[in-house]
Amino acid sequence: MTEPDVTLTDYFLAVEAALFVVLLQSRRAVPGRLKTWFSLFFSSLFVAALCGGTFHGFFLAEDSVGHSALWLTTLLAIGVTAFSAWALGAELLFSRRAANWFLVAAVVPLALYAVAALAWVHDFWIALLASMPAMLFLLVALGAAYRRERHWTLLAASAGLACTFLAGAFQHLRVGFHPQYFNHNALSHVIQSVALLLLFLGANHLVHTGTHCHANTT
Repeated sequence: MTEPDVTLTDYFLAVEAALFVVLLQSRRAVPGRLKTWFSLFFSSLFVAALCGGTFHGFFLAEDSVGHSALWLTTLLAIGVTAFSAWALGAELLFSRRAANWFLVAAVVPLALYAVAALAWVHDFWIALLASMPAMLFLLVALGAAYRRERHWTLLAASAGLACTFLAGAFQHLRVGFHPQYFNHNALSHVIQSVALLLLFLGANHLVHTGTHCHANTT
């Protein structure tokens, strides 16, 4: 295993995200599309973490068979995560009709990101560039949902999304505990695991018990 710290923390993220999808799907949801979008959000994170961990652990060498495929899949999965974040924010903030139009517009940056990732930009910074605006939008939407409902899980979810910015900053600035045994990627994954748990608390509330006022209006 080339980078065990990165691989194992990535695999932990994958298991965590998969568990959240199962839990979201296991109970009946209130009307709306939040269950679908949150499930896509966590499912795409599962794919990104699984492929990313496998890449760092077993296919880091550029001449290895799965090197390019695993890394590109990781980048594309993060693009889907960003798109689902845009969709979730739109569902929480806008009417159904406005949310539909917003999603049409959100396809454009997703397509541009996919083309860039497939064609020439293979660095992780492009994933951060694509995902951070979407996460900020979802953070605003969760803040609005908390103002409506005053439920603690929505505040926790907002805190979780804020943690994703911290994780992204640590990853970009290469802040870690040890360059070999627990580097910046591993530390970022640990922060993300906490962020996902906090976000799931809010997601579970919204999907199964939340009112999310104008998500279902026309």
